[in-house]
Order: sequence, then C-alpha cells, then structure tokens
Amino acid sequence: MNSNGTESGGTSGGGVQSVDRAVTVLEILAQRGEAGVSEVAEAIDVHKSTAFRLLGALEAHGMVEQEGERGKYRLGFGIVRLAGAVTGRIDVTKHGRGICERLADKLGETMNIAVLESHHVINLDQVRGQSAITAQNWVGRLTPMHCTSSGKVLLAHLTDTRRDELVATAGLERMTARTLTSRQELEAELVRVREQGYAMTVEEYEEGLNAMAAPVRSGEGRVVAALSASGPAFRLTEERMHELAPLLVEGADELSRRLGHLG
Repeated sequence: MNSNGTESGGTSGGGVQSVDRAVTVLEILAQRGEAGVSEVAEAIDVHKSTAFRLLGALEAHGMVEQEGERGKYRLGFGIVRLAGAVTGRIDVTKHGRGICERLADKLGETMNIAVLESHHVINLDQVRGQSAITAQNWVGRLTPMHCTSSGKVLLAHLTDTRRDELVATAGLERMTARTLTSRQELEAELVRVREQGYAMTVEEYEEGLNAMAAPVRSGEGRVVAALSASGPAFRLTEERMHELAPLLVEGADELSRRLGHLG
C-alpha cells in the first residue's frame, strides 16, 4: 500500500504481489475449507477492500465461489479444471510405467513417455533396457517437436491450426544433416505417421541416435502422449524399428485402454 492507504498496483512489482496474494488466498481456502472476507484480509494482512477485490477476481475465473448468503468463500470448480491437466499426466506415467518396463526388457532399448509442453516435447518418464545402460536421462528434458519421434506423433494428431501455430513458434531448426527443415517435408512425414500409426527419426535430432514412437490416446480418443523407444543407430536401425513397431504400437494401445480409450 502507498501513503494514502491504497495499493499502487501500477507497477510490475504490484502485479506480482497481487498474484502472490491470490495464490495465498487459494491456499488458505484449501486449508480452512471456507473463509469470509474479513478472515482472508486478516490472514494475508491487507485491507478488507483489497481482499474483496482478490476474491472477486478469483470468483470471476471460477477459482472460488461464495456460499449463498453466509458470505463465506470456498474453492471453486475452476481448480478442478486446472488440476485435471496435471492429473492426466500423472495417470499417463502411473499406468505407463509397467508397460515401459516390459517393453524395455523385451526391446532392450530406452523407453520414454512424452507429452507436449508449449512448443516443445517433454519426457515424463523413462525406463532403460539392458542394452541401454549408458543411455542419458531424458526425464524433464525439453526436446524439439519436428525432429523427435515423440514430437512427430504429437504434431501429427493436432488440428492443422494448432500445428501451424506451434511450428511457427518453434521453427524448424537443423539439428543434424538429416533434420527435416522444410514445412513441406514435415507435413509429408506427418501424413506417413498418421497412415502407419507410428513415427521414426533416423539421426534427425542427434547423430547416432534413432527413435520410434506411437500415440497414446485419452478416454475421449485424443492423442495425449507418445510412447517411444530410442537407441544407438547401429543397433536400432531403420529396418529393426519397422520390425519392432507392432510391439510399440501394442504397448501404446494398452496404455490408451488403461486411460479409458475404447477404440
């Protein structure tokens, strides 16, 4: 607050402070179940009018709701909507771990589960096969969409509009001599991915590294993740990837069923 008792809020610092206070309000309601304006104001040490404005903004976005005439506030169903995005990722890794372990043992290669994160691909879980003892850890690592097998699978099943947006944002950077850097080449590749049911990269992201991926679908039939196998190019050759693809697709389909997909 400034000298006359009102919040400045006109600076970026004030904006950050407002966000911090709003998050604190949500945490308070999560702990207490419900709270009135005066209780919230006291808890975050602000004037009652400031607490009222914060609660009003959160209510407008469905993050909190008011309990009838009592004037108490509680968490709203907007929180559930936000949590659903995280829950979906947790479900993918929880249900996919056993499948990754089985395939890693059967294929001898590194298995990963990945999803889109903005205009990148992020790996959520990894299991290494016996042949992949020295493989690097990909968990939490952001990788490009256009030159990874998981990225191709996820891109291939987006709407044209969404794919255009992401590719325009990310660009088509050349990572190796084999990276697809033209939009026409990429689109032709994505058509093949949809037709054959899996994607491959042959030394497109890193020299000496090959990978293949298959789509994982949610209960609504939307592609929400990619199940991939990667390994050294001398062992996981293009020919071998085609031979192993049915096992990978079968694993991705099993994970899809565990997520409620009936297709």
